[in-house]
Amino acid sequence: MIQQNKKGEAVARASADFLAGQVTRLQELFPEAFTEGRVDWDKLRATLGDLVDDGPERYTFTWAGKRDAIRLLQTPTRATLVPCREESVDFDTTQHLFIEGDNLEVLKLLYKPYFGRVKMIYIDPPYNTGHDFIYPDNYADPLATYLQLTGQSRTLRATC
Repeated sequence: MIQQNKKGEAVARASADFLAGQVTRLQELFPEAFTEGRVDWDKLRATLGDLVDDGPERYTFTWAGKRDAIRLLQTPTRATLVPCREESVDFDTTQHLFIEGDNLEVLKLLYKPYFGRVKMIYIDPPYNTGHDFIYPDNYADPLATYLQLTGQSRTLRATC
């Protein structure tokens, strides 16, 4: 669904469909690997020579939940960026933006309109917010508490 902004320009209500864009790019590169508009993985492998990677083993960056994270990335967002002029400095003339929001949702919104135009994005993730602390990190504790928490103190371990 398209909505009009104050200047009469059309504004999309959802972010770009990242997955659909990637599939379109793949189809442009390898049209022979598509059957009825879907990727035919066997044809794609044949097109690419079905090479088995017999080179040296490499490290990979993986974690439990990686597939879910990729699916979440590929899901279009319906979020919206709303400017806050009263909290901004020189809003109409600045070339710098401060955006507060969910990192993934904001990046999805910025991806298409600003691809290749942004020099840097600094993401400062929330750290131990709410009650879901990953580990206690109160560095005001004395050394004895640190040794106890890390299992390095036998005498204090019995008092846990």
